[in-house]
Amino acid sequence: MNTTTNRTFWPVSGGAIAFQPGWFQGHATAQIFINLGFGTNGPNGGPPNMSNPMIPQFGIIGPSKNPYAGTICLPQVPLPVNASVKVGDNATIQVVELAVHGAALYSCVDITFVNDNDPRLGNVNETNCFNSTDIGFSDVYTITTKAAGSNATTSGATVSFEFLKARNSLLWMDLLGWLPVAAAGLWLII
Repeated sequence: MNTTTNRTFWPVSGGAIAFQPGWFQGHATAQIFINLGFGTNGPNGGPPNMSNPMIPQFGIIGPSKNPYAGTICLPQVPLPVNASVKVGDNATIQVVELAVHGAALYSCVDITFVNDNDPRLGNVNETNCFNSTDIGFSDVYTITTKAAGSNATTSGATVSFEFLKARNSLLWMDLLGWLPVAAAGLWLII
């Protein structure tokens, strides 16, 4: 898709990203990735790639596989590690949701960087940046169940549901420290 001519202003130090992960059926659990692509010299006037993660991927746990209107908000998403931008630079924020049924959903917002105190930035507060109580969070990590070059599987390589529920409450506390972009499921709040 071509980039938009109606870019959203976004702070040079990072900003809020919010989205609705369960707008369609099949999102009881999912993995979320938030990436940034720099510039406009790629395909269709967009960035050459979207390979700059802004935060570590995380999992979500929704209320059901049916559509739900829950919202996730990350109030302060930083720029990717070692990123250097200046006022007026263009970029694209990409939110990827890998749903439990195998679909990969993409939503992008084209941005222009502005000073953190730019008057064109909207206020981020609890009315436009909040996390629904019916959505939980989880860490995403790898457990080796079969080492490369081996025929044997590793014992004890399962994670209990109780562990994930307990870890979920801890991750929620972690997310509040840096917790969100909006458009029919994804929007930038600034």
